[in-house]
Amino acid sequence: MYQILKARKLADKIYLMDVKAERVAKSCQPGQFIIAKMDEKGERIPLTICDYNREEGTVTIVLQIVGASTEKMATLQAGDSFRDFTGPLGCASEFVNEDIEELKNKKMLFVAGGVGTAPVYPQVKWLHEHGVDVDVIIGAKNKDLLILEDEMRAVAGNLYVTTDDGSYERKGMVTDVIKDLVNNQGKKYDVCVAIGPMIMMKFVCILTKELGLPTIVSLNPIMVDGTGMCGACRVTVGNEVKFACVDGPEFDGHLVNFDEAMKRQQMYKTEEGRAILKLREGDTHHHGGCGCGGDK
Repeated sequence: MYQILKARKLADKIYLMDVKAERVAKSCQPGQFIIAKMDEKGERIPLTICDYNREEGTVTIVLQIVGASTEKMATLQAGDSFRDFTGPLGCASEFVNEDIEELKNKKMLFVAGGVGTAPVYPQVKWLHEHGVDVDVIIGAKNKDLLILEDEMRAVAGNLYVTTDDGSYERKGMVTDVIKDLVNNQGKKYDVCVAIGPMIMMKFVCILTKELGLPTIVSLNPIMVDGTGMCGACRVTVGNEVKFACVDGPEFDGHLVNFDEAMKRQQMYKTEEGRAILKLREGDTHHHGGCGCGGDK
């Protein structure tokens, strides 16, 4: 059992938990995720690692209520436990393996949308701890849905906050801030990392492609099973079929077919849709039998 040491509500339907998971905390890296399961009959939920403390053996996760399982999970309090807490899974962010001195010479921009702030935070924190300051944009629909602002401000070189309705700081989309920084303030970046809703990442990539700015995205929003078996996170990157949970979750955003991924994501929600996808995709539908309904 993996005990929850701290649990708190960050915003409407968004919750943070610190979980005692020494083995995961010892080896995890920014960009990776875990799979949590409440009990023997519970659903497997893939969640990005938001933070970790190797000395204390804790891992911080952030979850958003999107269905019955996550709504039940959100009721857990300090002292409760997860039946399973598996990880770290997925590939770590590319820069973790890069030369630190080379990273210090790079101009990096991180763009976080909504709950995407959670997986952006450990990356920015890791870079800050290694002497690399980066610019960060946080976007949300309104002030009440902003999360981890204080934590991000403590590790970002420059933090720019924007809300769709203008209820806090700037008014507009994250793409508006990127345009302002590059076109009006003369900022020059070597790489952009964008994490958030699929539609947000799509339009960030359209803009950064126009700007000639290489962009990395995280496709964790489309993961379901987290092992590559269910086929939910099957996506075309360039001319290749990839699975976000085992090949990613980070990819070259300019090569991701977002329209296909989002359309597929909607179809996968129904049994009939899964069956159609299985018929169309054949052996590339998933990595093995999973009982997802797509084999019927």
